[in-house]
Amino acid sequence: MTPRDKALFAALFLFLPVIAVGFDWALGTTLLALVVLLAVAWFITLRSLARRRQSPDYELETITMSHFAEKVRWCLDVLGVEYRENTWIGTLGAFYLGRTVPKLSFQTGAVRSSIGNSAEILRYLWGANSDDPAAAFLAPSEERAALEKQIDRAGVSLQIWVYYHILDDKAVALRSWGADDERVPAWQRFMIRLLFPVQRFLIRKSFRINDSSYQRSCHFIDEFLADIDTRVSDGRKSILGDAEPNYTDYAFAAIMGLWLQPQHYGGELGFRSHIEDAMRPRDMQNDIARWREDHPKAVAFVESLYADRLIREAQQA
Repeated sequence: MTPRDKALFAALFLFLPVIAVGFDWALGTTLLALVVLLAVAWFITLRSLARRRQSPDYELETITMSHFAEKVRWCLDVLGVEYRENTWIGTLGAFYLGRTVPKLSFQTGAVRSSIGNSAEILRYLWGANSDDPAAAFLAPSEERAALEKQIDRAGVSLQIWVYYHILDDKAVALRSWGADDERVPAWQRFMIRLLFPVQRFLIRKSFRINDSSYQRSCHFIDEFLADIDTRVSDGRKSILGDAEPNYTDYAFAAIMGLWLQPQHYGGELGFRSHIEDAMRPRDMQNDIARWREDHPKAVAFVESLYADRLIREAQQA
């Protein structure tokens, strides 16, 4: 059963009592509907087992505007492995199904296994492909691991920064979650619009979105960008001074791509629910303008990596 199939059936089971009450079903009718759902789920599971050999090496679960998913997506592209991406609507799966992204699925013997969290996914990719020279950029070291932790912390700070600015603007929030993206299943786009007030409340509480958390997040991002700006001011290709970029460089560019939104953000499929400048709240635009002005070397480093990505993928096409 594919991740989307699982999500659909989980939603149907979750809302079955609501449907039964809404249509005033008798107990027998409700039980029959439950049996039918279980039978269909069983049939799809058997079919998926029969077809597992047709699946790509990897399947990556993402949401539309996820800088952590972009981090894994970019490394998969550089690694050159075959993978299929399954895109969810933003925030829906986490609160109702307990599913976070990115999540990587892969074949292990007769079953498919999965692993979540971007850092753990990259460690798995290195372990599974370490005998391939193309995977050298994924090799972990103490220095790289320390930098990645800072990058990931900046990623969390940017989540708070984004939500602080967009949650009061329904149109911008829905666009960032993929409500207008036809690559997202229609039922998810419908549900995110229906549940928007609930989603906004849950996000405010879970991420503790307030003036204080926003200020702390901006302070960390400013200090981190200033550090990277200093490091790359000598024109190096890698933040840590390596001859070629490694996974921490791609991770930094992917995380900062959330607010920079360079031309090739999202890889082959391009922008993921791009938010035009005119749609962004004024304070959000001011933060972006300030970061661009105060940290030009870090910004140029990100944009150069995305430009190289565009060239590389054009050559591979």
